[in-house]
Amino acid sequence: MPGRRHADGGTADLGRLLRPRTVAAIGGAIAAEVIRQCDRLGFDGEVWPVHPAHATVEGRPAFRDVAALPDAPDAAFVAVNRQGTVAAVAELAERGAGGAVCYASGFREANDGGALEGALVAAANGMPIVGPNCYGLLNFLDRAALWPDQHGGRPLGAAERGVAIVSQSSNIAVSLTMQRRGLPVAFLVTAGNQAQLGVSTLASALLDDERVSALGLHVEGFDSVTGFEALAARARARGVPVVVMKAGRSERGSAATLSHTASVAGSDAGADAFLRRLGFARVGGIPELLEALKLLHVHGPLPGRRVGVLCCSGGEASVMADSVEETALTLPDLPAAHADAVAATVHPLVTVANPLDYHTFSWGDEAALTETFTAFARGPFDLAAVVLDFPRGDRCRVDDWRVTQAAFERAVATAGIPGAVVATLPENLPEEIAVELIGHGVAPLAGVREALAAIECATSVATAHTPAPRALAPNRVAADEPISLDEAAAKARLAAAGIAVPDGRIAHSVEEAVAAAGSLGGPVALKALGIAHKTERGAVRLDVRGSRDVGAAAAALLGMPWDSHAPGAGSPPRLLVERYEADVVAELIVGLHRDALLGLMLTVGSGGVLVELVADTVTLLLPVTAPEVREALGSLRCATLLEGHRGKRPGDLDAAVEAVLAVARFGVEHAHLLEEVDVNPLGVRERGRGAVALDALIRTREPAPGADSTRRTGP
Repeated sequence: MPGRRHADGGTADLGRLLRPRTVAAIGGAIAAEVIRQCDRLGFDGEVWPVHPAHATVEGRPAFRDVAALPDAPDAAFVAVNRQGTVAAVAELAERGAGGAVCYASGFREANDGGALEGALVAAANGMPIVGPNCYGLLNFLDRAALWPDQHGGRPLGAAERGVAIVSQSSNIAVSLTMQRRGLPVAFLVTAGNQAQLGVSTLASALLDDERVSALGLHVEGFDSVTGFEALAARARARGVPVVVMKAGRSERGSAATLSHTASVAGSDAGADAFLRRLGFARVGGIPELLEALKLLHVHGPLPGRRVGVLCCSGGEASVMADSVEETALTLPDLPAAHADAVAATVHPLVTVANPLDYHTFSWGDEAALTETFTAFARGPFDLAAVVLDFPRGDRCRVDDWRVTQAAFERAVATAGIPGAVVATLPENLPEEIAVELIGHGVAPLAGVREALAAIECATSVATAHTPAPRALAPNRVAADEPISLDEAAAKARLAAAGIAVPDGRIAHSVEEAVAAAGSLGGPVALKALGIAHKTERGAVRLDVRGSRDVGAAAAALLGMPWDSHAPGAGSPPRLLVERYEADVVAELIVGLHRDALLGLMLTVGSGGVLVELVADTVTLLLPVTAPEVREALGSLRCATLLEGHRGKRPGDLDAAVEAVLAVARFGVEHAHLLEEVDVNPLGVRERGRGAVALDALIRTREPAPGADSTRRTGP
């Protein structure tokens, strides 16, 4: 079973820890609670209390120390203070225990605990340890509770399967056990500080159990890129879908950030890109996580996004239709033959559509409802759903709703299509009914938005047939501090990498600027090179014509105060004089920005001075392929400009894709040096005329090249 990674690339076996037959509970009151939870869950293995002063704990003979135990325990729960935890783990490792949960806090999360956490890992000497600073694990399949508190979970039957959940937060894990949504949980594991075993390693180990139907992760930070890549490969091999609730959305870049890319490409965008690459579905909250796991437990991944919806009122139908509009799901129209077949089963006043408001003409008539539901479920759908809010059982009769439930169960089984019952309010889907629906092969989904989020997850998650994700580009970084290249130097680097830039010259004086403009011919753009955020500071002049206007613009720009922190600061005042590009159809941003864990991230989106305001971007991880870039560009709101908006000529999409790929290749080739690349805007000309980098900035860990007043920056 996959476990802790050793220096030699091997793994420790987590089987004894996750499915123990003997458990040692070390400590006082907390350890006693662990014993009570084992008894409550029905654990039938041996439980050995360890306490230096007590003769018995919870009715069991206590042992003075680990050495006195009758055998090496499969698993131990260590509930002593942090210094005592290190000593106890060393004793367990010496004894040959299968692993330990470390409950104590005060390690790396405390100001003075970093060294002690290192000592804890050293004391384990290869023995698997979970935590520290965590609640441990619950195995509802084998009824083992290395858990120091009450929980709301139930043991699963011998023939049952369930989902596995790994959470960095013990408090969130406790809350997850209290769910009343019918979700069968096989394992719940908390990772705490992940001193030795990270979320990815624990999750990979759980996938070795054939009784696990789906995997849910609560992640605050990725413990290991290679660990998550290995987890993705393992999940594909097993055919187990993975859903992730990733916390910690980062703040956007500050106003002092030099590049636009840095301000829109936060670490959360990188997390999104990483999870997409792995084939994991991402959800935004706990309810969505539970509903997605429930749907995946029942049906597994869905083949497409087409949903057919049954409702018994126009109000429900409109709520569902409006809510679907906010997702990537579709409500396909019914083909004529299919619509006729449905119409033959309903009252003449019913309008056949999707969603289908079947009214209450057949309410309480199981045979009639089954006929209608079956005819509808045979449509062009990947999933059929019926909206059904059950009345309060303590005050109302539920008989007719049970009739609708039975009719729908029979209909989807007959039609051979995945089915879901959707309650608009979570409290209107009682737990006992949810459990019953799961047993009948129908997914019970609580809440409209949560249900649709779950369906989206089931359509986007990788399957056993999905190609394995490519490994990320190595995230290695040179030791030098990064420096910023000015626009001229940055464009020279990009031109050498095969990215088109405007023909340009560097000028140190008004006279040189006029001469440069004359040699270029036609209108020009003038830019001050020693100023950050040139557009915002008025340090750019566009479409300048004639020597008089060029001279006046050059004099004004050369007279501006230079920024001490800007690229090229310390050099004499300089201007970049370029041929003005007037035939641009659309402006894009293409940039690279380094994430501490994931390495260089590629961002593409709507470009220009309002890039942060528009916030129309997609982040990808390196390396990328042409289809990925094309798909990313097609998903942008500005894609209509590239396609030809309001009768205008379309942009050169092929050239835009190639320019993005060239930036990506430049990033891969220089990954150890680059901190940031910002091409904003990339001007996309009309179809067949190419794309050109109109502005650029590079932050790199190598010395900037010397500036030459006559050096060309373009072709």
